[in-house]
Amino acid sequence: MKDTLDTALSTRRGIWLMIAAMVVFAAQDGVSKHLATHYSPVFVTMIRYWFFAVFVIALSARRAGGLRKVAQTRFPVLQIMRGALLALEIVVMITAFALLGLVESHAIFAGYTLIVTALSGPVLGEKVGWRRWSAIGVGFVGVLIILRPGEGVLDARSLIALAATVMFAVYHVATRYVNRVDGSATSFFYTGVAGAVAITLIGPFFWTPMVGWDWGWMALLSVMGMSGHYLLISALNHAEVSSVQPFAYLQLVFAAMIGVLVFGERLDPAIVIGGALVVAAGLFTLWRERVRRGA
Repeated sequence: MKDTLDTALSTRRGIWLMIAAMVVFAAQDGVSKHLATHYSPVFVTMIRYWFFAVFVIALSARRAGGLRKVAQTRFPVLQIMRGALLALEIVVMITAFALLGLVESHAIFAGYTLIVTALSGPVLGEKVGWRRWSAIGVGFVGVLIILRPGEGVLDARSLIALAATVMFAVYHVATRYVNRVDGSATSFFYTGVAGAVAITLIGPFFWTPMVGWDWGWMALLSVMGMSGHYLLISALNHAEVSSVQPFAYLQLVFAAMIGVLVFGERLDPAIVIGGALVVAAGLFTLWRERVRRGA
């Protein structure tokens, strides 16, 4: 009885930590959008990754065996590639924030879980039943409603957000693949370090002197990045992934609120309807995956 109560309390704590992480990540996206209107997304991502890499190295060094143990991997090339891919995805997504806005970018981005589900069969060898394929179809319809290709609304800005969505889905699948052998600590290390090295190779070419309060915004962005990941890690330490993953969709809600209230973006009916379909389909696939694993 006591163990059950402790588990329930730990899960509840994990959920609240996950919600807090989504608030921080949404605010981080708002700051990224602000900075991207004045500076290159590559430059913004590079500065952010420098702080993130320090955070990752500090956490990894505290683990048993230290950095040498954490850095050991069976997939060195794939780990480096997925770290670089995430850094590039962040550049593309920040570009979408600046050109398209937080509301529509996140409405499209919410579909990444559906792409992950679609790829989990051929890449990870997982069985995807007809129910989840149906949910993927519904989510695809939701994305089409947002993009509205038949009304001449589809443009390069929407395709940028869609590209970031596909890139993050591929990164997510690659992470699940390497985690089967390497473990999450090793993958997290390469996410920060390989990403920082990759973005630093091209970032200096986009260097722009920062002025005034922008240094403060950049510092806040870096702190948010570290705080958000710390909250996320804490949430996963308190609860199972299947229990907290559905609350990741709250980032869309919080980001939309920031987009409307801070940046004056408009909640287009098509975005609301399409986004609702995408989120509903994503939540259904998460539920079906939980049922499948339970069985």
